[in-house]
Amino acid sequence: MAYQEQQAEHKRIVIDTPSSRREVSSSETVRYPERNGVSSAALAAIVVGVVVVAAIVILFVMNQQQQDANANVAQAQQPPTTIVQQPAQQPPIVVQQPAPATQPAPVIINGQSAPATTAGGSATTRTGPDDGTIQNTIDKRLNDDPTFSQLGVTASVLGGRVTLMGTVKTEALKKQVERAVRDLKGVKSVDNQIIVSS
Repeated sequence: MAYQEQQAEHKRIVIDTPSSRREVSSSETVRYPERNGVSSAALAAIVVGVVVVAAIVILFVMNQQQQDANANVAQAQQPPTTIVQQPAQQPPIVVQQPAPATQPAPVIINGQSAPATTAGGSATTRTGPDDGTIQNTIDKRLNDDPTFSQLGVTASVLGGRVTLMGTVKTEALKKQVERAVRDLKGVKSVDNQIIVSS
């Protein structure tokens, strides 16, 4: 059973009347209602505090989930891939001429062989670099120049004739590459097949 507080109050009252003097004593017992130890104001403050803490926890959890979702979306989005297609490089066409039916034996003069002769009988001498040297020179020129090295232009050499292939953004770049190759020693002609794309 719940504990109830009691308080007894004793009062003494003196009553003076013209004929007598009398003393009246009264006692009163006061009972206070049952107390649980927590007032209603304290209980209301506790409830409000619990609601506030719960709201903060819920907001924190939702914020974490949103940040995780944003991180996952950012991670899923990869930068767009740029694909640059280069035209397929065709191998040079080699045409072999049949050897003449009869070829005279070389003439030896004083222990030295005579210079090579063509079918007509005249001597031929090579006065420039061979195709491999020309190819190496062109590759070096294109790779060493910062403007040309980023273009991806390729060159093939056959008999001193250069074929240029690739893709550039402007007609001026196309002509600039051709001039750079045409000026090299041993280049007889340039077939510029570079494509201009914008």
